Amino acid sequence: MKLPEIKILDEKDKRLHEPSQEISFPLKKEDKKNIKDMLLYLKMSQIDEYREQYNLRAGMGLSYIQIGIPKRIFVVVDEVEENVFEDYVLINPKIISNSEELIYVGEGEGCLSINREVEGIVPRYARITVEAYDVEGNLFTIRVREELAVAFQHEIDHLNGILFVDKIDSQNPYKNADKMREI
Repeated sequence: MKLPEIKILDEKDKRLHEPSQEISFPLKKEDKKNIKDMLLYLKMSQIDEYREQYNLRAGMGLSYIQIGIPKRIFVVVDEVEENVFEDYVLINPKIISNSEELIYVGEGEGCLSINREVEGIVPRYARITVEAYDVEGNLFTIRVREELAVAFQHEIDHLNGILFVDKIDSQNPYKNADKMREI
């Protein structure tokens, strides 16, 4: 498999802090190709052989702004069993409901745009319901929980110009950890 040519912006790039714009349908050919490339890139980053061959960091999600395009699109690739993936493509996503319960990723969240170790926790909803469009322009609703809920919230933050490091309290990186469940 050949690695798609994707250039992921670094956190120093100011574009990552700008909100992305909603898009209209039908999708352009270029957008469909970018989505396909982003999904393949993420899958390859999660397969040991390709991760080593191409010196990749494993990633689960990628938003359009991370490749320099300010459109409200993100993809998530979830490995359901070894080298078997479930793809999610969300266009113009909106969180329409969320649980009261908060969770955080115990080993910390990561991001393909942040190439350094980051200490601290990011409060996330344990369960969310998201309304979005698929690549054909069909509206759908999806309910996700745990790791997928974290990934979706992380990517929606990107679309709103927010990086996960912006959500960590710099004075107290583990603030309120006792009020949330670790996953």
